[in-house]
Amino acid sequence: MTTKINEISIIPIQSTNGLVGFASFVFDNSFYIGSIAIYTRPLGGYRLLYPTKKIDNKNIATIYPISKEVGQLIEDVIVKKFEDVTKNDRYRRSSI
Repeated sequence: MTTKINEISIIPIQSTNGLVGFASFVFDNSFYIGSIAIYTRPLGGYRLLYPTKKIDNKNIATIYPISKEVGQLIEDVIVKKFEDVTKNDRYRRSSI
């Protein structure tokens, strides 16, 4: 079985403390996953931060990839799409 990630939507924003955008996508034609933050990495590149819910001053993870392979696949697809969207965009930030 092949994992499918499609209907990717990217919303770039002006960088604030490393936050450069938000992403959403459909996973395996079964789940819509949204509100994924895209952050810059200090040494270049990007990382994803999945949504949480604050309960009693604790942030509880609401959705996240369980396997490292799926997590890496999602990150690769989202980062590529983000770079494509921001290629000629004023929001683009070069890697250091």
